Amino acid sequence: MPNTLNVDDMKSRLIGGGARPNLFKVFIGWPEKVRVSRPNLETTSLMCKMASLPGSTVANIEVPFRGRKLQVAGDRSFDPWSITVINDNDFGVRNAFEQWMNGINDHVENTGKMNPDDYYSTMNVIQLDKSGKEIREYEIHGVWPTSLSPMELDYGAESTIGEFTVEFQVQYWTNKHSAPASGGRPSQNPTPNFVGGDRSA
Repeated sequence: MPNTLNVDDMKSRLIGGGARPNLFKVFIGWPEKVRVSRPNLETTSLMCKMASLPGSTVANIEVPFRGRKLQVAGDRSFDPWSITVINDNDFGVRNAFEQWMNGINDHVENTGKMNPDDYYSTMNVIQLDKSGKEIREYEIHGVWPTSLSPMELDYGAESTIGEFTVEFQVQYWTNKHSAPASGGRPSQNPTPNFVGGDRSA
């Protein structure tokens, strides 16, 4: 290992100029069994202003032994995932999320879908490079919305467009650009069923 590093060493390792956080796209797979006015997939992808590559946590278990604590791995949990959406005049994307959540629990009757498979969905978030090539894709499974943010109205707001945030619960996610670890198995649903149009739209 060299004793000193310089800016040229950094440059040689920054392949492709580095992954840019503003180069991404999101595909929302609307659930088939919830009555939703599904917006065009291209519209939902373009209106998604902010997202994240999903995270997870492997819990720690402390095992006491003679005054010491042995740290061993526990179970994995998957963090909630959220997106921020630019609101258009037709409220198309927001209306779809309102209907999805209403299908889970009705505003008035307090009824809704009981089988998780009826309201779960699959979403994809994709990192792009500067040429538009897909360099990393995460497929997020068992997704359903738990929170739809309010939208503030303000006489004093100037030169702004309304936006809202949706938070989802996540069952698990897979990295579609990496092979499973030794002894693992690939996703059972490698190609999600994107309701409302062809994903390539």
